[in-house]
Amino acid sequence: MPPRFVPLSDVAETLSISASQAYALVRSGELRAIKVGGRGQWRVEVAELEDYIARSYRETEQLLAQEREQERAQESPRSR
Repeated sequence: MPPRFVPLSDVAETLSISASQAYALVRSGELRAIKVGGRGQWRVEVAELEDYIARSYRETEQLLAQEREQERAQESPRSR
């Protein structure tokens, strides 16, 4: 059975980012996490990580669509 929660080091590895970048995602609220244990180590639920990835894909698609629209709008006046 796969683990339900993973440490930030695993999040960083999954996303190919640094541990400090993973921590920044948690601190900013972009990625939900919990603190566990006496030393307050961060853990991310695998489902939350998958949701974050899916949201990131949607946001990237929207950003690219906006950029394409801006490019089209800039090209339209030139073709007149």
